[in-house]
Amino acid sequence: MASDGQNHREIARSLDINRQMATLWRNRWLESEGKDLSILQRLQDRERVGAPAKFSMEQVTELFALACSSPSDYGRPISHWTARELAEEIMFQGIIESISVRHVGRLLEEAELKPHASRYWLTPPCG
Repeated sequence: MASDGQNHREIARSLDINRQMATLWRNRWLESEGKDLSILQRLQDRERVGAPAKFSMEQVTELFALACSSPSDYGRPISHWTARELAEEIMFQGIIESISVRHVGRLLEEAELKPHASRYWLTPPCG
């Protein structure tokens, strides 16, 4: 669109994005001109600064699997998992060295998992 003579505002309006995003993408395109990169590589976001993720996807998946299992499978005398019980069990198993109860709660909330509201079936219904 820029090569057709459109300015950033016109491009933004056509793509339903803000002008700053159109400017950013055009600048990225121009900076990578002449490099052997795909279109996606030329426009993708750069690495962001900040702390790296504290837990691997495998560790988080293990937490979710634990949350979806029955606490009695792990010798817990409770009917439903709490964030505190999950944090204790995941650390006891050595899957995660240290995790706060709040962080467990946030991870479950983001994944829309509600172990406190789950019903565990030990045997299929007879019928």
